[in-house]
Amino acid sequence: MAKGAQKPIKQVKKVVLAYSGGLDTSVIIPWLKENYGCEVVAMAADVGQGEELAPLKEKAIATGASKIYIEDLKKEFVEEFLFPTLQANAVYEGKYLLGTSIARPLIARRQIEIAHREGADAVAHGCTGKGNDQVRFELTYKALDPRITVIAPWREWDLRSREEEIAYAAAHGIPVPVTKEKPYSMDRNLWHLSHEGGILEDPWQEPGEEMFLLTASPEKAPDAPAYVEIEFEKGIPTGINGKKYQPVGLVEKLNTLAGAHGIGREDLVENRLVGMKSRGVYETPGGTILHIAHRELEYLTLDRETMHFKEMLSLKYAEMVYYGLWFTPLKRAMDAFIGETQRQATGVVRLKLFKGSCTVVGRKSAYSLYREDLATFGADAVYNQKDAAGFINLFGLPMAVQAMLEAERQKTGAEADEVEAEMAGRKSQKQAQMVVGG
Repeated sequence: MAKGAQKPIKQVKKVVLAYSGGLDTSVIIPWLKENYGCEVVAMAADVGQGEELAPLKEKAIATGASKIYIEDLKKEFVEEFLFPTLQANAVYEGKYLLGTSIARPLIARRQIEIAHREGADAVAHGCTGKGNDQVRFELTYKALDPRITVIAPWREWDLRSREEEIAYAAAHGIPVPVTKEKPYSMDRNLWHLSHEGGILEDPWQEPGEEMFLLTASPEKAPDAPAYVEIEFEKGIPTGINGKKYQPVGLVEKLNTLAGAHGIGREDLVENRLVGMKSRGVYETPGGTILHIAHRELEYLTLDRETMHFKEMLSLKYAEMVYYGLWFTPLKRAMDAFIGETQRQATGVVRLKLFKGSCTVVGRKSAYSLYREDLATFGADAVYNQKDAAGFINLFGLPMAVQAMLEAERQKTGAEADEVEAEMAGRKSQKQAQMVVGG
């Protein structure tokens, strides 16, 4: 049996493949036809890759697909996936702004919709058996159509490396954008560009500057800072420097502004859902300054208890997105809570961009809970400082009670020690008398 061949696990008639035109999915089309004998319909999602998608049609058909859908999902991506995650302040393990994670449920949702339209009995993806994406795709399939057959070639074929995939592609006359000399795996969309593989598999190795495509080197960024003001309405960014933008255009504009100043690079050794650690380098220029600005606006407009609770929820929300649990009851419930917190998240945040850093230098909102007349160190007629004494007494009452209890226990213990010592002394005296008398 030829390399890559295998007996099909289940007979299928038509499969819809999530197709990117990259190495994995380029190989998968002929592999599906060879091993399953089924019709293959390709589906390519435009989520802002910045690449020409038109050539994919010719390429998919040439490698055996009967049809290809090229779907423009940028608007849905920003409005239904990116902005809700932004409102949640979701960051995985303190660094990762979830660029790849957020896109997968959207792509898988459209894949299922096309499968229903085509009357397909199966869907397929090019995710490896070591990665997170297989989980994200397949949990979406289960949530939207639990009966559909799922084909995951990486878990079935005997191709065990990218080098073997490249050889398989060459044998089948398939051009691929990866070589053995530069085997980086990149995923790009409106929100970010991720880099994995190659020298990055050694966490001690510094990424080469030539790898970065969205962000300038901070050392070579402009020597003068740039100031940018971002407007929000109920937690949604709507304008830049006084000009209104549509969601997609706003993210694209901020990517350009922030990228020019070297903002948005993250180098992370992260905990994958499947149990291993992996190293990824991410470029998220516009997303980084949006996250900083939105969080700062909430510092101004959210009360203390709500903000602190939301910080805990943000960690869980990031995990849910990273784990592929987008279409779940808990995710919907969290969205309801977050929506309530955004009712007053309207205002403007001013940022200073300079050589890789993004600093908040101003914020204002009609819903601001900050009161200068309360916070001032100068004279005021609102806050009576004498009231603080009673507050401290009540707030510290549990600690005072605990201290009194410890003092009483220590006193009781000291008295018990004195009694025990006296009894021990009497016993020793009696024993001495008995010895003398004997």
